[in-house]
Amino acid sequence: MSAPAPLLARVFARLAEGGFQSGAGLAAQLGVSRNAVWKAVSALRDIGVSVHAVPNRGYRLAVPVAPLDEAQLRAGLSQAVRDRIRRLETPWQLASTNAVLLAREDLPPGACDVLLAEHQTAGRGRRGRSWLAPPGGTICLSLGWCFTQTPRDLPALGLAMGVCALRAVMRELPADAALRPGLKWPNDLVVGARKLAGILIELRAEGAGPAYAVIGIGVNVVLGAGLRDQVVSTGTDPVDLKELGIEPPRRAAVAAGLIDSLVQGLMQFETSGLAPFMEEWRRADVLRGRPVRVQLTAETVRGTARGIDLDGMLLVETTQGLRRFASGEVSVRPEDLGA
Repeated sequence: MSAPAPLLARVFARLAEGGFQSGAGLAAQLGVSRNAVWKAVSALRDIGVSVHAVPNRGYRLAVPVAPLDEAQLRAGLSQAVRDRIRRLETPWQLASTNAVLLAREDLPPGACDVLLAEHQTAGRGRRGRSWLAPPGGTICLSLGWCFTQTPRDLPALGLAMGVCALRAVMRELPADAALRPGLKWPNDLVVGARKLAGILIELRAEGAGPAYAVIGIGVNVVLGAGLRDQVVSTGTDPVDLKELGIEPPRRAAVAAGLIDSLVQGLMQFETSGLAPFMEEWRRADVLRGRPVRVQLTAETVRGTARGIDLDGMLLVETTQGLRRFASGEVSVRPEDLGA
């Protein structure tokens, strides 16, 4: 039998139903004291949840959201994808979904584990950056996949997964959406210079045997003013799904769409590599044709982005000729977007 959800999770789930919930009503429903409810609400605020409190009315979330639920997520998947999933879990809190899956060593080839946490205490992005993720405000998703054999294009996996993530988001966009995301090499989803989502790929491979990949995706769903200021202070200008016209209660549908798209993409990548994703990447490439700055450990390279090659390398035209850059070695900023 699984352990009962912590009080924070149960209070959050009640508030997510929408409208005001009185402290007395919450206490009675959850079988705790009103003081325990007050402490839980204070703790939710401490981890970034915006909760309104109005005398004689009670508590409510500033923006209604949908808690993540395993059964609801599974229902949103195609049968072919459900057949590939060994475990799908939605714990309330973890240090890092990627770290948990990366530690597993028993996944059979051709199968995957999926892990989504409402709150991460040590979420991380590329190059060791932190990922701020309050409950309800983001999607923190990691997917562990064991390849039957190591694909030749394995270093370009992140680019293919970026295309898959973009597909899932685009399917949820309203037809009249004024803002539409693109892809920024190597695997960020952006709107202009603003970041919507980031992807972190971590690999474990041994010789010619199966390769194990963990694909972590963080998506901004709805960022309050406080969290937005925190993110900006780290040097990143964020944008969220709500600004794109995808309302926060659709978070579970977006998460299911991401899982479905990623698993289907992994099956395609295992057999065909990056090639099937190239045209979509090129259409969504926000750097192509723009002046860029590539920061290496010992030098800064300036030039014009010329897209990617079949190895997933960034192509930059410089005064010394065309240069290729590998994911994980450089950071790229589009200079004409004010970076």
